[in-house]
Amino acid sequence: MPTLLIEGPYRFYFYSHENNEPPHVHVDRDMLSVKFWLEPIALSKNIGFSAKELNKIYAIIVNHQEQFLEKWNEYFEE
Repeated sequence: MPTLLIEGPYRFYFYSHENNEPPHVHVDRDMLSVKFWLEPIALSKNIGFSAKELNKIYAIIVNHQEQFLEKWNEYFEE
């Protein structure tokens, strides 16, 4: 489960066995979790985050999209 980024209370990561899905990132805070597709950036699944927090997380993903995609591709091309 490679961690891509920790920013504030959020941990951005993907699971090492999910290479059968399009590039995406999971984000956790406490007992809350969300999944965003990376190309294009879109909400996939939300467990507990408010709309306000989803907007914050979305903005972080926009700022790091290229980095996340690079790490995804590096990890799954091996």
